[in-house]
Amino acid sequence: MKVHVLQIPLDGEHYEGEVPGAVLGLDDENTRSTGSIRYALDVGVSDGGLWARGTLSAPVECRCVRCLEKFHRTLDVPDFAFQVELEGREMVDLTEHIREDILLALPAHPHCDWDGKKACKANFSTKQSVAEPLDDTRDAWKQLDKLKL
Repeated sequence: MKVHVLQIPLDGEHYEGEVPGAVLGLDDENTRSTGSIRYALDVGVSDGGLWARGTLSAPVECRCVRCLEKFHRTLDVPDFAFQVELEGREMVDLTEHIREDILLALPAHPHCDWDGKKACKANFSTKQSVAEPLDDTRDAWKQLDKLKL
């Protein structure tokens, strides 16, 4: 998304549109873009700098880290904010900054049951929690004491 600085009125301008999802560079077996990045931004100029704030959203397909099934998810950035010094530039490209914020919204470990609408097949049904360690490993110091050095 390129913004022409000289075309922005003094009270700012509202922009809505789409950027191709290909700019995300997501095209592997675990995560890929499935549509365009949508933006709704208020953009303005003040004190020799350009600012932008608004919302971003992008549809992606992820692979669940538990059950390994693919699922669709929309990545939302409700509070996108950006500011840059103009330094004589007449045009500013916001695409890379939009891309960065969307990539930061990607979960490190995506789960297919993230929204609570679906139950992951790989959820454990035992009484013991996944995060809870086994009895013999509860105390790391006890395990270290068993070492024969």
